[in-house]
Amino acid sequence: MKTKNRFITGYAGLRTLAVIGVILYHLDPNRFMGGYLGVPIFLVLTGYLVTDHMFHAYETKGIYDNKGFYLRRLKRLYPQMITLLWLCSSYILLFQRNLLPKLNQIVASNLLNVYNWWQIFNGQSYFERFAANESPFTHLWTMSIEGQFYIIWPLAIFLLVKYVRKKSTRFWILTILTILSALEMALLFKPGVDTSRIYYGSDTRFFSLGLGAMLAVVWPSWRLREDIDQQSTRLLDGIGAIALVGMLWLAMSPLSNPVKGFVYHGGMFLFTIFTTLLVAIVAHPGSHWNSWLTNSVFKWVGSRSYGIYLYQFPVMIFFEDKVKNIADHVVLYRVIEVIIILVLAELAYRYVEKPLGKITWAKTKAYFAKVISLQNTNLLQKATAVLATIIFIVGSAAMIKSNTAKAANPNNSPLAKQIKANRGQQLRDNKKLIKEAQHETGKNQTKNKVLAEAKARAKSHPVNKEFEKFDISQVDLQLAQDIRVTAIGDSVMAGSSQNLKQLMPHAIIDAAVSRQLESTIDLFQQYKNQGALNQNVLIGLGTNGPFSTQDLDRLMKIIGTKRKVFWINTYVPSKDWQGSVNAAIKAASKKYSNITVIDWYDLAAKHPNWFYGDGTHPNPTGSKYYSAYITKNIVEKGRY
Repeated sequence: MKTKNRFITGYAGLRTLAVIGVILYHLDPNRFMGGYLGVPIFLVLTGYLVTDHMFHAYETKGIYDNKGFYLRRLKRLYPQMITLLWLCSSYILLFQRNLLPKLNQIVASNLLNVYNWWQIFNGQSYFERFAANESPFTHLWTMSIEGQFYIIWPLAIFLLVKYVRKKSTRFWILTILTILSALEMALLFKPGVDTSRIYYGSDTRFFSLGLGAMLAVVWPSWRLREDIDQQSTRLLDGIGAIALVGMLWLAMSPLSNPVKGFVYHGGMFLFTIFTTLLVAIVAHPGSHWNSWLTNSVFKWVGSRSYGIYLYQFPVMIFFEDKVKNIADHVVLYRVIEVIIILVLAELAYRYVEKPLGKITWAKTKAYFAKVISLQNTNLLQKATAVLATIIFIVGSAAMIKSNTAKAANPNNSPLAKQIKANRGQQLRDNKKLIKEAQHETGKNQTKNKVLAEAKARAKSHPVNKEFEKFDISQVDLQLAQDIRVTAIGDSVMAGSSQNLKQLMPHAIIDAAVSRQLESTIDLFQQYKNQGALNQNVLIGLGTNGPFSTQDLDRLMKIIGTKRKVFWINTYVPSKDWQGSVNAAIKAASKKYSNITVIDWYDLAAKHPNWFYGDGTHPNPTGSKYYSAYITKNIVEKGRY
C-alpha cells in the first residue's frame, strides 16, 4: 500500500502540469500553442492507473469488482459534470441566449459520453468563433473519451485475462492497438483539411490510453521495489529528467502548433512516450521524482484538477463575451479569469465532489428528509437546497427551450457572403492581373509625372466620386487607378477586397479567412516566382494571431529591399494578441526601411460603429473607410 500512496502524491504533480498546460493553451493558444498536450498526460495516467488496478485485482483475487468500479466512476465524475452542465445552461438562458441552439444535444451527448463524436459532426466554423458563438463546452470532448474508456476497459481486461495467459502476449496486443491508433492519426491528417476528426476521435486518441495500459503490464506498481541501489536510483532520476525535458521542449516548440502536420505525424505520439516514461519513473518508489513532484501546491491543484479542467473554458467564454476589449488589459483580465476558475473549482470540490463522492441511497433519503423537515433549523442547508433546485429548474428550462431556438448561421451572414463573393472575384481577376504584372515588370514612372497626370484627370474625368466622403481626395483616387499592388491578407482584407479592387483596379488581391503569417510565406514566394509580386506589397495579417520574428524575417527576405511594403496593423480588441502583433509590426518597420505601417488600429479604435458585432471585421460603411484609408497611404508613399 505504501507504493500506491507514494505514487498518488506524484500523480497530483503530473495532473498539475497537465492542468497548467491546458489552461495556458486556452488562455493564449498562440503563445502556449503546445499547452493542449496536457491532455495526453491525463489520458496516460488514466490508462496506467485503471489497467494497473485491474491487473492487480485479477492477480491477487482472481476477480475484479466491475460493479464497484462503475459506481466509483459515476460518483467521481457525474456530480461535477451535471453541476457544470446545469449551471452553464442556466447562465446561457439568462445571459447568453445565442448559445441556446443545440444545448440539449450538447448536454445529452456529454451525459452519454459521446460528446467528442458530436463535436466531430457539429464542429464550429471560423465565423462562429468570431461571432462570439464559441461553445463553453468544447473542452469536454476529453471527458467523453475517458468515459468511453471506463465503460469498455473492464470488459477488455476481463477478456485479456481470461483468454490471454501470457503477459508478453497481452503487452503486444496492447502495443499493436496503440500503434494502429497513432498510425491512423498520421494517415488521416491532410494539410489544409479540418483536423476535428483526428483531434477529437476516440480511435485516434487511444494511443495515449494504450501507452498507459502497456506500462501497467510491464511496470505493475505493486511489484516495484523501494530498496534499489544508488546507481539504479540515479538512472531512474536521469530518465525522468530526460522525459520531462522532452515534454517541455515539445510543449513549447513551434513544431507543436496544432495546425501543423508534425503534431499528427508522430509529434503527439512522441510527447505521449515521454509522458509514459515520466509516469513510470514517478510510480517507482526507488526514484526521487515522486517526492520532487509532491508539495502542498501540487497537492491542492491535483486534488481539484477535475473541477479546474471543467470550469476553465466556461469562465473564459462567458467572461470574454461580457468584457469585449480583452486586448486593453490582457494580464489583468487573465488573472481575473484564473482566480474565478480556481474559486469555482474549490467550491465544486468542497460542496459537490467530496460529499457526493461518498453518496449512497440511504444518505440521499436522509438529506432530503432533513431539508424538508420543519424541525431542521440549518438555514444554510435549506438555502443550498433551494439554490440547487433553482439551478436545476432554470437549466432544464434552457435545455427545453433549445429545442425551438434557431441558430443564426454565421456562414450566411452578410460578412460571410461578402467574403465568399469577394474570394471568387479575386481568383477570377488575379489570372489576368498576374499576366499583366509579368508584362509590366521593370516599367517605372516618376512620381511627379504620375501626379501631374492624376491632377489633370481629377478635373476632366473624376472617378469613384462616392468615395470622396470617406476622406480620400480625387487626386488620390486618380493615382490609385495606376498603382500596382500585390495584397495578401486575412478575413479583414477579404471582407473589403471589393472596395480595394474598385479603388486600385490593378491590385492583385489574395485574401482569405483564418490566415496567419507563417502559412502565407510560401504564397509570397509563389507570387514572386510567377513575377507577380508587384513593387508595392500590401500585407494584412495578424488578426488570427501573432507571428515570430523568424517568420517575419523569412517573409522580408522573399520580398527583398527594392519593393515598398505596406503593413496594415490589427484592430482585434477581443483578442489578447492585438498589442503584441502591432508592436511586432512597428518593430519591423524600424528594422526594415522599406516597411510602412498603415495605422488602421488608431483610426478604427475611434470608430467602433464601423464594425460588425465581432468588433473586428468592418461593416459596409467601415469597409469603405478601411479601403479608402489604405489606398490613400499607398498612393502617397508607393512606387509607380
